[in-house]
Amino acid sequence: MGTFRVEGGHKLHGNITPQGAKNEALQIICATLLTSEKVRIHNIPDIRDVNKLIFILGELGVKVEKLGPNSYSFQADAINLGYLESLDFKNDGSQLRGSIMLVGPLLSRFGKGYIPRPGGDKIGRRRLDTHFQGFIKLGATFRYNDTEYFYGVEADELYGTDMLLDEASVTGTANIIMAAVLAKGKTTIYNAACEPYIQQLSKMLNSMGAKISGVGSNLLTIEGVEALKGCNHTILPDMIEIGSWIGMAAMTRSELTIKNVSWKDLGQIPSVFRKLGIELQQKNDDIFIPQQDTYTIQNYIDGSILTVSDAPWPGFTPDLLSIVLVVATQAKGSVLIHQKMFESRLFFVDKLIDMGAQVILCDPHRATVIGNNHEYALRATTMVSPDIRAGISLLIAALSADGVSTIHNIEQIDRGYERIDERLRAIGAKITRIN
Repeated sequence: MGTFRVEGGHKLHGNITPQGAKNEALQIICATLLTSEKVRIHNIPDIRDVNKLIFILGELGVKVEKLGPNSYSFQADAINLGYLESLDFKNDGSQLRGSIMLVGPLLSRFGKGYIPRPGGDKIGRRRLDTHFQGFIKLGATFRYNDTEYFYGVEADELYGTDMLLDEASVTGTANIIMAAVLAKGKTTIYNAACEPYIQQLSKMLNSMGAKISGVGSNLLTIEGVEALKGCNHTILPDMIEIGSWIGMAAMTRSELTIKNVSWKDLGQIPSVFRKLGIELQQKNDDIFIPQQDTYTIQNYIDGSILTVSDAPWPGFTPDLLSIVLVVATQAKGSVLIHQKMFESRLFFVDKLIDMGAQVILCDPHRATVIGNNHEYALRATTMVSPDIRAGISLLIAALSADGVSTIHNIEQIDRGYERIDERLRAIGAKITRIN
């Protein structure tokens, strides 16, 4: 188990460029299975989860070629479907939440898709019903081995249909889109997720010959086609990493420029951080954060306490609530954090309380933060990273703390952040990786 040793209290300075979006990359890489032609993808983040998925595709028979830093080509013209029923796949697939998105393209192109129960963050229930209900509506037969926790769908042919999703699941929407693009006839998906990552997937598939309309809305129409061709695709910058750098600059009272952020795809993110009192300036496609010795949380116009909660796009992403929470610990004022989607994601606040933060965990979904306005620094401590987003939040807290903190289980952070220790050292952080 790896460890970070973090010496807090140092200001950061300079420029940092966000990696490619993890959540987009997992979808886009799975979509390469939909064609036998070569697909080139650029700005792929070099992180554990993405590298594991690339490894799985290689074991599945996809020809994978690294074209350069963060660029790969994929060609799925000789797929070994036997791998899907092997013990190796059951082990490999169970380590990665994103492996669920292999099922849609495999079912669409080859008539079968199998997956062990996916792993990933321990943040509460993350059901797969939306995915499989969508496949069933397209004509697939579902089976589940409750002894081995192994899911499967099979179909001789998929047929377009109308469906109303029971939740606006991002991965569920992506999976159903990938299953429907080669189905016979027209599919409509209502209550579809419309995050930028879904928009990117749809645009990529359209460039490959798919017929998807309504992109960017929650009503998608897909006209099935016979086959798809190859393409070139560039992944967006990771909005969660961008939010992480904003929070890090505020907590450490640093001046920082975040380069090439794709402002038009950030949605509510700049607005929410501004409500916390953090000054953000748009300079071309960069975010400039000036040094702030203090930042004041806004109340609502009637004077009541601000609530920051997650919601499907274009609402605020749940992946940044942990970062908003830790940033609020050093703000002036109070805020209620309401994590609606995952019931275990706020349990890391006990670590912040140990560091001197004033946080009241109201229940598994809500926490009230009383900011201390930088009047005293958080205390350094030893902690364990429970998941990706809590892990980066604890790292942000450690960078602002007084003393040397130790963070164990940093493999969780590595799942979502590329070479984070190297990149932080380049802007002035005192962080050491201990293996």
